[in-house]
Amino acid sequence: MQVERRRLRKVLGKTYERQVCSIARALEVVGERWSLLIVRDALFAAVTRFSDFQHNLGIATNILASRLDAFVAAGIMERRRASDQTEQHEYVLTAKGRDLGPALIALTAWGDRWASPDGPPILYRHTGCGKAVRQQLVCEECGEIDQAEVAVSPGPGMSEEYLANRRPRATPD
Repeated sequence: MQVERRRLRKVLGKTYERQVCSIARALEVVGERWSLLIVRDALFAAVTRFSDFQHNLGIATNILASRLDAFVAAGIMERRRASDQTEQHEYVLTAKGRDLGPALIALTAWGDRWASPDGPPILYRHTGCGKAVRQQLVCEECGEIDQAEVAVSPGPGMSEEYLANRRPRATPD
């Protein structure tokens, strides 16, 4: 894992080594500008070719190449020879990359609420019935819950040293 982080640091240029947090680890892989938009296009628009990503996003080719190489190195995408037998390659999401879908839908909902004054520019629909798709918080026992009902606790990957150096949560007077 440390070797992977060092390699990603070289590719992405920034890590959050002092953070013991899965969000920080995820940001090391997909937190660069353009990264989630590339995954979005691959996941929801079936874009696989370098030239199509570049055309659709308007991203500089050197930055796109860097992001795609980082995704391949991180196991989010696979680079394959194009199915039409041309000299081109395709960048296809792996299961690890496809698992970003719910996070993208949740981030879209936040953007629809707080950054889209004219309404949602993209709607996610269930192909089976056509109804809207949304991300939700679900308790494995109780079903859907409100965010206010979520508590956090240290998991098996949390070090005692990290916890000892954290400042306690402020309590109201």
